[in-house]
Amino acid sequence: MSDGGLLGQALRYGIAGLANMALGYGVILTLEFGLHLSHLVANFFGYAAGFALGFILSRGFVFKTASSAGKTCPRYLAAVGVAYALNLLVLEATRAIAPQTDLAHAATQLAAMGAYSVTLFGLSRYWVFAGAATR
Repeated sequence: MSDGGLLGQALRYGIAGLANMALGYGVILTLEFGLHLSHLVANFFGYAAGFALGFILSRGFVFKTASSAGKTCPRYLAAVGVAYALNLLVLEATRAIAPQTDLAHAATQLAAMGAYSVTLFGLSRYWVFAGAATR
């Protein structure tokens, strides 16, 4: 996993994250503000929409692993679960202290996304794809 080291992986993760964020945040905003679903429902479906894209980009572009999807996908799913739990914690904590406006609620979703992204990068680099041969 020496392809570009930490900096190269972080840069590629950021690029992949932009695509994933566009998809996930678009779904979240559409469901929460367009369809007026609960922020938790919107958040769940936003992350569900990005799961497959995130795995494909992380495996093939960010970490460039040659390990099988059968080995890395269950780990990735577990890592997403941990990152998502932290996301929900941050989302609820920031909504509790934020002004009760749509703009503030949209910002709390971004704060939660940041916690998710940093956590998932660390877990992906040091556990999900750790020690895997690169392509």
